[in-house]
Amino acid sequence: MLFLLLNIIFALAFLAFTYLNLNDYDAWLWVPVYLIATICCGLAAFKIYYPVVYIGSVIFYLTYSLLLFFWKDGVLDWIIKYKTPSITETMQATKPYIERTREFFGLLIISGALIMNYVVAVYQTKH
Repeated sequence: MLFLLLNIIFALAFLAFTYLNLNDYDAWLWVPVYLIATICCGLAAFKIYYPVVYIGSVIFYLTYSLLLFFWKDGVLDWIIKYKTPSITETMQATKPYIERTREFFGLLIISGALIMNYVVAVYQTKH
């Protein structure tokens, strides 16, 4: 039941994030990122699993999140150089480190959801 509820919440949240990214300058990247997560979580709520898609997506998401972490004005700069100012004061990302830090954490959340689905899918195929 908890797994079903989590996947419904994730699917709805990722669908909302997909919509919010439609008018972004980098929609070509973020709409597919969130749409893949939406579809995967939505299908997992109905016990339809695609472990290969989960692994491929997580590899891409974690690789990109590492780049966001180390890029100039990325997460590391947000922590060390800028001393972690709030990234949630406004919806508009006025500084590059805000945008990159938000993207970084979004990718970690998506990866966590897909890893959860992968673990459940593998467990259910073995039992």
